[in-house]
This record gives sequence, structure tokens and C-alpha cells, in this order.
Amino acid sequence: MALVIRLTTTGKRGERKFRVVVAEKRSRKEGRPIDMLGWYIKTEKGITKKIDVKKAQGWIAKGAKPSATVAQLLK
Repeated sequence: MALVIRLTTTGKRGERKFRVVVAEKRSRKEGRPIDMLGWYIKTEKGITKKIDVKKAQGWIAKGAKPSATVAQLLK
């Protein structure tokens, strides 16, 4: 089972919000995640994010690979 840390979309069109989740690599983008690590919102005023870094590092230690976007958010 290959795990990946990626973003899923929520919110309505034009006002997108993203959740940072751990999911299987082959599952649907909007499918049921294994674990939710936080959220990310980009608005005209700026970027708001809240990610549980310790939880993310724990999943990375277990073999989950972050997507390119999530890797930038974790820095």
C-alpha cells in the first residue's frame, strides 16, 4: 500500500480551500482519506495554513511521500 500526503479540495467554485490528507496513491483525489493533517487556504489577503508537522513527519517515517506542493508547505 503506497501512501501519499496530498491536497484535497473543499469549498465552492472560486473560493477553494484545501485539506492536507494522507491517502493511498491509487485512490480518488476526493476519496476517503486515511488521516487529515491540516488545511490550507489561499485568498486575496494572503495564505492561511495550519498543518500538524509532527503528525506529517510520523507518516513520512512510515513511508508516505508528500506531493511537491505539500513538501513546499511543510518547509
